[in-house]
Amino acid sequence: MKMLLPPSGEVRILIVDDHPIVREGLARMLDREKDLVVCGDAEDINTALTAMGRLHPDMLIVDVTLAAGSGIDLVKCVRRSHPRMPVLVLSMHDGMYYAEQALRAGANGYITKMEAPKTLVTAIRKVLSGDIYLSEKTAAAIIKRSVSGTTSKDEQDFLCLSDREREVFRLLGSGMGTRHIAERLGVSIRTIDTYREKIKHKLNLRNASELLQHAIQWAKNIDQEREAGKL
Repeated sequence: MKMLLPPSGEVRILIVDDHPIVREGLARMLDREKDLVVCGDAEDINTALTAMGRLHPDMLIVDVTLAAGSGIDLVKCVRRSHPRMPVLVLSMHDGMYYAEQALRAGANGYITKMEAPKTLVTAIRKVLSGDIYLSEKTAAAIIKRSVSGTTSKDEQDFLCLSDREREVFRLLGSGMGTRHIAERLGVSIRTIDTYREKIKHKLNLRNASELLQHAIQWAKNIDQEREAGKL
């Protein structure tokens, strides 16, 4: 799908990330490009949507984890209201799970924060041209699984959950408590408790202790597979 770009040729980019230092660093880097300019930044879904209405950016760069809510949810919101808006997801997660979530939500590309700055610029330009950007490693992993039609037990567990349930499950596995997760996602503690119950039911877990152990073990397995180069 060909994207709508400004007639002036100068692309206005809105950066959405929960870390001020990251936002400032990205802005300084991209402003060095003659045809790219960062018109603003935001830390969560609400401020991003407000900024979009005020600044009218030509493209969004969105982190997966925001100060309140998920970058995946923001991509879905943007895609409904701005179906042709180029959106590149930038994340600390290098597994294919989050790349797949981003693409399903409607993102035009996925790149990790571990990539070199020149790779980010390449990804931006590819997305602006109307193509999908994925690193070779991530693209190969997705294609391999699609062709083989097989998934590991951990993948099956993860894929049976909704996007928000996956985020709660991931945060549990990272060691966050219910209150911290609620603050991170911008919802009530009661809402997180509801998600926990749904996850336990879907994964056939008996209690909160089993849920926590399962989430932590899942996170360890993902880290091990990533280190082994399987993700």
